[in-house]
Amino acid sequence: MKRVLIHLLVLVATYQYAIAQKGVDPTPEDITHAKNLREKYSKDDVVILSGDEKVTFGLSNTVTVQHTIEEKMMNINHRADIQKYEFYDSESELEGFSMKFRNDKTANFPVKDEFYKSEDLFFYDYRVKYMNVDFPVQGYTYNYELKKKYKDVKYFTTLYFHDTYPTLKKQFTITVPSWLEIDIREFNFAGYTIKKDKKPDPKTKSTIYTYSIENLDGIAKDDNAPGMSYNYPHILIIAKSFTKDGKQTTLFNSTADLYKWYKSLVDSMDEKPSTLKAKVDELTANAKTDEEKIKNIYYWVQDNIRYIAFEDGIAGFKPDASQNVFQKRYGDCKGMANLTRQMLKEAGFDARLTWIGTKHIAYNYSIPSLVVDNHMICTLFKDGKKYFLDGTEKYNSFGEYAERIQGKEVMIEDGDKFIIEKVPVMTASTNKEVYTSNFRIENEALVGKIQGTMKGESRSGFLYGYNNIRKDKKENALQYYISGGNKNFSVSNIVTSDLTNRDKTLTMEYNANLKNRVSSFDNEMYVNLDYMEEFSNLDFKERKSDYEFAHKRDYESVITLEIPEGYKVSRLPESFKVANDTYTMSVSYEQKGNTVIYKKHFVVNDCTIKKGDFQNWNQSIASLKKIYNDQITLTKN
Repeated sequence: MKRVLIHLLVLVATYQYAIAQKGVDPTPEDITHAKNLREKYSKDDVVILSGDEKVTFGLSNTVTVQHTIEEKMMNINHRADIQKYEFYDSESELEGFSMKFRNDKTANFPVKDEFYKSEDLFFYDYRVKYMNVDFPVQGYTYNYELKKKYKDVKYFTTLYFHDTYPTLKKQFTITVPSWLEIDIREFNFAGYTIKKDKKPDPKTKSTIYTYSIENLDGIAKDDNAPGMSYNYPHILIIAKSFTKDGKQTTLFNSTADLYKWYKSLVDSMDEKPSTLKAKVDELTANAKTDEEKIKNIYYWVQDNIRYIAFEDGIAGFKPDASQNVFQKRYGDCKGMANLTRQMLKEAGFDARLTWIGTKHIAYNYSIPSLVVDNHMICTLFKDGKKYFLDGTEKYNSFGEYAERIQGKEVMIEDGDKFIIEKVPVMTASTNKEVYTSNFRIENEALVGKIQGTMKGESRSGFLYGYNNIRKDKKENALQYYISGGNKNFSVSNIVTSDLTNRDKTLTMEYNANLKNRVSSFDNEMYVNLDYMEEFSNLDFKERKSDYEFAHKRDYESVITLEIPEGYKVSRLPESFKVANDTYTMSVSYEQKGNTVIYKKHFVVNDCTIKKGDFQNWNQSIASLKKIYNDQITLTKN
């Protein structure tokens, strides 16, 4: 009886599964379509066949936004597993987040909802809802649905056409009611065929804007790429004002409105600067000059306040009170900027909060939107000059600026008004690196001494990495850094300058032993002097987006080889030089007396290598590699 019952249960389950799967499996046409798409998008597993996004606006105490997304997704590989996710915070709600089969029945993938964390950064009240989705066979499709509500229109800013996956069709429909004045700005449309339509809807007393596009590649999965706002087509939505009961309310009609809102958040802080007095007095007590006082305060914030990113609706734009950051010993960029400001003011200096968009963002302050900035620093007014202080840039020297903010517009508080300035741009020589090596040949190895110096961001980057390593790991880490992880490169007797001092040029010298760089056959000796091969891994043949260096570079290396007694130089590798506005590469060999001198000089003037320049860059790298793989030939007299 029991066996019969089990058999019946299996039959029922099988029948239910068959019913559930009815109309779900791909048709022969789907499979053929998927195979054709796979030929076109060979590196992708999933394609969005169609995407339809609708934006509507509501009015309560403020203007709200309803954003809905409907996508039909197809697996174009044999099998695909993806993760579908959406972020939200206290100023937004996810009212719908689901995946359905093609027959419109819900696909019950478990949905997780949790705080978002990234490495050591904790995004307070910034949440992510996600599901893991599996496509069992080629041609399988799902219908994705999202309903997201923004409680305040100022937090709804941008619509991008591109997606993680290739998209065959994409449409935006933006319905703007007559009581709302809105500015829709278009970016990076050139080079794309985007259809636009604008028409009134008398029934709803609104204007309907429609944008559509076809056949988009997925977002490039390249590291060190510029922010999407530079190259990808998108729409920026700026709500300027709304009318309710005959009264017009201004939102973000101008940059002054943006500043007014920022200032309202700053004015609402409960500041208690007296909490900082004892520490400020301690930091400035023995300082002999104003600059020394400023540095003591600025560097104390860098060294003692841990940076933690916060994203929490209004708290994503409102600084934490200085005494809170001081007592907790952590804060986000806004809290750290505010603490720096208040400590400097307590010491008698004119310091002000400053909003800025890093280089990750393409916009400037001509656009009155929250999308124009993502960072906050402190500006010091001193002796007719402005100094931009960023507490999040550990080991940055006073008066030096990180590449990510150089040349960017800043908005500086100035009472009820504001000041727009630009952060100075540094030259590549600010980050100068120089290495001098002297080698002799012993037992088919290069043996000698190397000396190096670093300035600017070369120095600050090294100091930050080194000082974040556990004390018992520092020596091994330093050796690994110097050798580049090369097991044939052993280092000893390392002597450095003060590796906590961010004001002076960093120096280091050490003994080096390089194996497998020399080989002898009969009367000839072959020597490969290049043990670093700078830039050799930066080949952009497969890259889809521009490449960005972390900072400008001015790198110089001079390697001197003592010619062994009884030998003469019979051949030297060729020299190479290329120079343009973006970069310079120069490599040369020469014999001088009983030595061979190998010089390398690389200058990166512009941190961005554009896609249009990839061919020239790759040719330069190919020439470099040829020289790196070449050898000096020494022959017995």
